[in-house]
Amino acid sequence: MTSEVGRICVFCGSAEGVRPEYAAAAGRLADEMVERGHGLVYGGGQIGLMGAIATRVLERGGEVIGVIPRTLTEREIAFEEVTELHVVDSMHERKALMNELSSAFIALPGGYGTLEELFEVVTWAQIGIHAKPFGLLDVNGFYAPLLEFLDNAEKEGFIRPEYRRMLASDDRPAELLDRLEAWSSPEPIAWLDPDET
Repeated sequence: MTSEVGRICVFCGSAEGVRPEYAAAAGRLADEMVERGHGLVYGGGQIGLMGAIATRVLERGGEVIGVIPRTLTEREIAFEEVTELHVVDSMHERKALMNELSSAFIALPGGYGTLEELFEVVTWAQIGIHAKPFGLLDVNGFYAPLLEFLDNAEKEGFIRPEYRRMLASDDRPAELLDRLEAWSSPEPIAWLDPDET
């Protein structure tokens, strides 16, 4: 099944990282998204890469929807000027609403939270909860060690080849968006089928 990409949820750090290339890549992704008519769904903060991509999309006249838990409104400094800001009660509600509002997902560089959000989306696709495309914007090889780990997990029999291929990656925003727009989901695993055990 091929997915039609509308709003894109971008997972990314509430820090900017040590390299200016990270914020620059967030800006390039924002430009490309606005040019293609994709709205942004993101974590609702105004600092770090979250703030960089949201600010750029707004500057370009695009739609920005933020979703932030009440407990993080001060730590991540909620971005009140976005198109819509949803303040929710928990991280679980945040992720569920971001999924509901989005038709695709991209991870920019980030830490634990970024990875946790990304891999929940990947897992949901693997078990058939959604059929939405997702990928990594691999800025300066940031995700190269993670991709190597996933390749090894496939080789060792923990990730099926078709599920390894679901996760797109590219270091160029335009090419990554092209891949997401052409993405098709494999059939979910029949986990309860005795032939699969």
